[in-house]
Amino acid sequence: MIDIQSQRDTRRMAIDKVGVKNVRYPMRVKMRSGGEQHTVAQIHMSVNLPHHFRGTHMSRFLEVLNAHRAELDRESFFEILRSMRRRLHAERSHMEMRFPYFLVKEAPVSGACSLFDVEAIFIGEAACRRGEANGADDCDFEFTLGVRVAVKTLCPCSKEISARGAHNQRGFMTVFLRFDGSFWIEDLVDIVESCASAPIYPLLKRPDEKWVTERAYDNPKFVEDLVRDVALRLGAEPRIAAWTVESENFESIHNHSAYAFMEGRNG
Repeated sequence: MIDIQSQRDTRRMAIDKVGVKNVRYPMRVKMRSGGEQHTVAQIHMSVNLPHHFRGTHMSRFLEVLNAHRAELDRESFFEILRSMRRRLHAERSHMEMRFPYFLVKEAPVSGACSLFDVEAIFIGEAACRRGEANGADDCDFEFTLGVRVAVKTLCPCSKEISARGAHNQRGFMTVFLRFDGSFWIEDLVDIVESCASAPIYPLLKRPDEKWVTERAYDNPKFVEDLVRDVALRLGAEPRIAAWTVESENFESIHNHSAYAFMEGRNG
């Protein structure tokens, strides 16, 4: 059959990324505890397209994904990216996976257990080294780990000026990092939650609710405080090479959100 995608294109315009988006796919993720977790990811896969090709072969992205159904970690992520470059004869391949990841959390007083979900994000890119042919196995690889975690915050200004109480709200912190060695999703969630006014718990009994409320009141944080505190933790971690952190509070007394963002490199 005629291969339309491989026909020459005369417009001489290369495309930075071409591929498939919003692929829902089951996956298994290694856990810090030593087990594995089954979840469903939303996946974006792409490669660069040289100017002389009219299109790419979309089916090959799914073929590569189907061939690598296994536990996903930094090494297997690299194998998928390398296979994408090889199968599609590309200089660069890119993949992003977003998936719910569940942590077992114990309520702070009663010890009641429940499942707490965060959004985990894997982002990777493989690029052929200078002088290497397209699709060659030898390439440079970058991997980014991210999480989006719900946290509780309490406004320092409201606490200072109010005779009774202070407004508080649920917010989300999103952190991305590049690292050397190993770094678990759970490690990153621990850092984020330690910097909030209080953690979020799915299941709370009345003594637990009292603890969370008073913990937040004793530990007020602006969004600026959140990103700075997380940045200090990330900057002190020798495994981390580069990072970004952002915080968004869904304000309880405003119809807008409060927002802050920072990025940095270590070393």
